[in-house]
Amino acid sequence: MDNNTVSEAAPQAPARVIPIAVDTGTAYGRPQPTSKLELAQVGPGTPMGELLRRYWHPVGLASDATSVPRKVRVLGEDLILFRDGTGRPGLVYPHCAHRGTSLYYGKVEERGIRCCYHGWLFDVQGHCVEQPCEPGGGAHRGKVRQPWYPVQEQYGLVWAYMGPPDKKPVLPRYEALETLEEGEFLEADDHSIGGGGPQIIPCNWLQHYENLVDPFHVVVLHSSFSGTQFVPAMAIMPDVTWDTTPISVRVQSVRKLEDGTTFRRISEAGLPTLRVIPSPRVGRYGMVESLGWVLPIDDHSFRIYVVGRVKEKGDLQRMRSRLGGKLWEELTEEEHQQYPGDHEAMVSQGSIAKHSEEHLATSDRGIVMLRRVLQKQLDVVAAGGDPAGVFFDENAAPVRFTAGNFLER
Repeated sequence: MDNNTVSEAAPQAPARVIPIAVDTGTAYGRPQPTSKLELAQVGPGTPMGELLRRYWHPVGLASDATSVPRKVRVLGEDLILFRDGTGRPGLVYPHCAHRGTSLYYGKVEERGIRCCYHGWLFDVQGHCVEQPCEPGGGAHRGKVRQPWYPVQEQYGLVWAYMGPPDKKPVLPRYEALETLEEGEFLEADDHSIGGGGPQIIPCNWLQHYENLVDPFHVVVLHSSFSGTQFVPAMAIMPDVTWDTTPISVRVQSVRKLEDGTTFRRISEAGLPTLRVIPSPRVGRYGMVESLGWVLPIDDHSFRIYVVGRVKEKGDLQRMRSRLGGKLWEELTEEEHQQYPGDHEAMVSQGSIAKHSEEHLATSDRGIVMLRRVLQKQLDVVAAGGDPAGVFFDENAAPVRFTAGNFLER
């Protein structure tokens, strides 16, 4: 071969390309979360706000209505609660109809509440009964009315109706609070036995209301993850069924105990915001011993009022969950993280839960049912009808629930 001849290089095999696996499960690019605001928001004019305004709601203990004006916030509205000199409770818009000064600084008198600015006096139904700076005490005072809401007292609570006046229903009575055994009396409390936290809980009311129909979290959160917060029997995984009644979503949890007996526990989420939950401490068997009302303060906070049948003063507070003998407010931040309860589980979902990010499973059937019940009532009200659980007959029988703790041998 001629030394000046350049030979062609032998062809080389192409380099092997190793595909790189792409993991698409990261948080990058995730869509902006959304919430079911039609169920969560409670302000005037919102779908849920208008539905809830068709019912009576507790706005304070009877002892909260005094001669000292008290600020309350209900369904996104700021109001003033007071009791006049004749003993009548009143609930009024805070800004005086004259010049807008807050009636929080007013003085409660025999006939009503007097504004500190120019002394206009309003009765518990908002009528202006005196204008001391006007000739003759106000010749035209009858043309002025302070915005107000109807209130009634029952079971140691002050109740308000904040809806259309022509749709005002009867304030209901409840069988569980009307049927007292010997030695029992009713006790009202404004520190929830079910919220698992402070009096005012900083998240949307729906997050707690839905918690009522979730029996499985009792086994995990309250019985294993954070230790026994109630009684050992609650740690047994139950057989669960759900159904609906005309006024509630009902949960039946059945547990087989070591002694061969069957522990049947029935809970209900009643319309509009009722906690019909038998004591998880299972101090006694039979009909549910207390009722609670989830009061939406606004879209981002709620509180719970409770009334129960007790035999000793303070029994309701003794039903609250404890961890190592400590109440929620007695725990350190480290203990809250290590032993979370309902408060941590609910509040950590956000001020309003991000419903679009949920992945509901078969154990969440109660949640789906409850949302459908609420949506149905929204549709009824939007169509001009009366929602379930309101009635207009003063002689109607007390509302009956089937909830309770029952032991079967």
